[in-house]
Amino acid sequence: MSLESSGSFIEIQNVSKIFGNTSAEVLDAVTKQKISKQEALERYNAVIGVFDVSFNVNPGEIFCVMGLSGSGKSTLVRHINRLLEPTLGKILVDGQDVMALEREALQTFRNKKIGMVFQNFALMPHRSVIDNIALPLEIRGINKNQRYKKANDILNIVELGGWGSKFAHELSGGMQQRVGLARALAADPEILLMDEPFSALDPLIRRQLQVEFIKLSRQLKKTTVFITHDLDEAVKVGHRIAIMRDGKVIQVGTPEEIIMDPEDDYVADFVKGISRLEVVKAGSIMTPINMFKSLNGPIPQNCVRMREDDVLSRLVDSLVSSKQPVVIVDGGGQTVGVVSQHDVLASIVENRDD
Repeated sequence: MSLESSGSFIEIQNVSKIFGNTSAEVLDAVTKQKISKQEALERYNAVIGVFDVSFNVNPGEIFCVMGLSGSGKSTLVRHINRLLEPTLGKILVDGQDVMALEREALQTFRNKKIGMVFQNFALMPHRSVIDNIALPLEIRGINKNQRYKKANDILNIVELGGWGSKFAHELSGGMQQRVGLARALAADPEILLMDEPFSALDPLIRRQLQVEFIKLSRQLKKTTVFITHDLDEAVKVGHRIAIMRDGKVIQVGTPEEIIMDPEDDYVADFVKGISRLEVVKAGSIMTPINMFKSLNGPIPQNCVRMREDDVLSRLVDSLVSSKQPVVIVDGGGQTVGVVSQHDVLASIVENRDD
């Protein structure tokens, strides 16, 4: 997945959230004494939800926040629409200071700017599918015909056309999650906040919905903050990933950057089980063309040409069927490097378990 940055749409600036009555003391102790989350609990009876988190999300980007249970990822995402108030820090959405919004402006911001998809679907059992989807438009005061038309349009987008008259209990888990996503999309928000939306589903349905969501994201170009505890899911879905531990962001980067260059042992342990074959791209392992020529002379004739963003699995297929190295070209078709069998093998072997 590729995405051209066009300026930050969401900016998280040094956000901290301490639960407890001694938040100022805890922040001071964490900053100056570097106390741990466990020490904060024992010493101050306070919980460090998030500490000094900063990152930006670009327009149209799927930004995954990934971490184990208790890492602070769900706490963090709830600051973007101010379901939680930060103890310290600043949040900007499209240049607007979210913390400065008064009550009415905040309600409008949540209703029109942001859609949220939860893990547990959160559908109203007494309302039909179409009425569940149309609920945000009903809150806006849009008339019944208009909101039903919009809801039916969204139903078709999530491939549930014809199911509008059914109730939640008549749908499978995967279908219910599609309805939850459709409800979030019905109000045409600029931002989607998705809190482990597929984690309660069976593995097969989960994989199907991941693929469908990626296609839908490309179609609708919604800026998305996607919370998950599953690195495989983050790698598959996200343009970039933030890995959290104990309320702190340890590393932010593309899936390839995190897998190829983990920040510390914690991140390295996370990515150890991830196959590089569908993540690492040719451009990151190639020998630049000038260096190749200086070491090896002219490029052999009849080499296969592949793009910088082609992944290892495609390179492997090509190199298995030919002894020749692969010539790598940029978006304009210019030769920029060469990948040999040794380059690919070295990249794959580095991912082995020791």
